[in-house]
Amino acid sequence: LADSVSAYFVPAVLAVAVITFFCWFLFGPEPPLAHAIINAVAILIIACPCALGLATPMSIMVGIGEGAKRGILIKNAEAIELMAKVDTVVVDKTGTLTEGKIRLHEIWALAGIEELALLQLAASLEVGSEHPLSQPIVATARERGLTLAQIEEFISVAGRGVMGKIEGRAVAVGNEPFFLDRRIDPSPLQERAANLRQTGQTVVYVAIDGIAAGLLSLSDKIKSSTFDAIARLHQERMRIVMLTGDNRETAKAVAKELSIDEIEAEVLPDEKNQVIKRIQSEGHLVAMAGDGINDAPALAQANVGIAMGSGSDAAIESAGITLVKGDLGGIARARALSMATMRNIRQNLWFAFIYNALGVPIAAGLFYPVFGLLLSPILASVAMAFSSVSVIWNALRLRRVKF
Repeated sequence: LADSVSAYFVPAVLAVAVITFFCWFLFGPEPPLAHAIINAVAILIIACPCALGLATPMSIMVGIGEGAKRGILIKNAEAIELMAKVDTVVVDKTGTLTEGKIRLHEIWALAGIEELALLQLAASLEVGSEHPLSQPIVATARERGLTLAQIEEFISVAGRGVMGKIEGRAVAVGNEPFFLDRRIDPSPLQERAANLRQTGQTVVYVAIDGIAAGLLSLSDKIKSSTFDAIARLHQERMRIVMLTGDNRETAKAVAKELSIDEIEAEVLPDEKNQVIKRIQSEGHLVAMAGDGINDAPALAQANVGIAMGSGSDAAIESAGITLVKGDLGGIARARALSMATMRNIRQNLWFAFIYNALGVPIAAGLFYPVFGLLLSPILASVAMAFSSVSVIWNALRLRRVKF
C-alpha cells in the first residue's frame, strides 16, 4: 500500500519542485535565483516522505507488539495485510478444533475374539506407526497391563493404515479404504462403525489373517473455546471449511455440532495443499489453521498460515501467524488486529498525503502574490518533523484497540 502511494507521490513532488524553481527563476522578484532555490528546497523538505515512510512500519510494529502481548505471534507484515482480506478459513480437525487429546473410547470385537486380544494385536502393530491415532491405542494397552509383541514385515500406508506379522499372524489396522485395497471385507464392521461415527467418533478397523476381527473407536473432545470462535468468524461473514483425513460421517457429525459451512473429509496428508489450491483457484483468499507436520505444506500454500502453538515445529515454521495458546478464537482476534492495523496504516497515509497537499502549495509560494507569504526551509523542516511525530502518535493509538 505504501509502495503504491509512493510511486505517485514522490515523482509528483519532484516535478512540483522543478516547476517551482523555474517559475521563481523566470518570473520571481530579485534576486530570482535565491528565491528559486529557497522555495524549491522548502518544497523538498516539507514534502520529504518521512511520514510516508513511517506510516506503514510504525503501525505494523505496534500491531505486532500488541498481538504478541495477547498470544498472537506474527512472523511477517504480509500476514497482517492479508489477514484483513481473508474470506475463507480452512481448519484442521484434530488439535485445532479439538483438544488433540485422543482417547480410546470403545473396543468392539466380533464373536469368537476377545476384546483384550484384539487390543493387544492392534497396539503391538501401532507401536511402529507415527499416526496420532496410534498413541492412545498403545497407551491404553499398556495401562491394561498387556504385553506388546514384536512386529515383522511392518508396512505403513500414509493416511490409510498399517499392517504386519505378529506371532505368525497377519494383522491389519486402518480405515475402510485400506481394507478394500487389500481385499479385506469390512461389511461385518460397517453397521457398528456407522453408529459410532454419527456421534463424532473416529473408527479404526482391525483384521486378523485377512478377515475382519473388530474395531476400535477413538474420540477427541472439542475445545470449549471453539464454539465461540466459530460463531465470531460467522459474524464476520467468514466461510469456514473443515479439512480432515477422518471419515466423512465422523466429519459431518463434528461439522454439524460446530455449525461449520463445508467439510473436506478423507483427505490424505499430501492432498491437503491441493485442497487449498483449489479453493484459491475459485477466487478466495484463504487462511489455513493447523498443528501437525502433515499440515505444513497446506499452511505454506495458504495466503495466511496459522499454526497452533502446541503444534509441531514444522507447522509453526511454515505459518505466518502462530497462536500461542492454540485457541481457535485467536483467528478472530488476529483478524480484528489485522483490520485495526490496516485501518491505522490508511489513516497515517492519508494524514501524510493531506499534510503535504496543504504544505506544498505554501512552500511553492502560491500565496505570495496575494498575501506575500513564503515558507522558509527552516519552518518547512519543523513542519515536516511535526508530521512524522503525528504519524507516530497515531500508530501508538493501536495500543488501546480491543480485539
